Amino acid sequence: LLQEESGFFRVEVIGGGCSGFQYKFSFDQREKDDLVIEKIVIIDQESANLLAKSKLDYVETLASAQFIIENPDAKAKCGCGTSFSL
Repeated sequence: LLQEESGFFRVEVIGGGCSGFQYKFSFDQREKDDLVIEKIVIIDQESANLLAKSKLDYVETLASAQFIIENPDAKAKCGCGTSFSL
């Protein structure tokens, strides 16, 4: 259903934030070189290299609902938790 209506769920790593990199989540159409994971998640090759050993999870609490990436290659995170360095 997601693929038919709004494309795929894209996970990418972009430059920015106070630690150098940050995660970006969006709905997007598949590009030729994208990797497809579980038939619904797409990721570009550069981001895939930076997230090679990472785990994507969806967490719901009383206060929020969010996607979380556990990246064992991240060396540091900023204080607010929105960016990281490698």
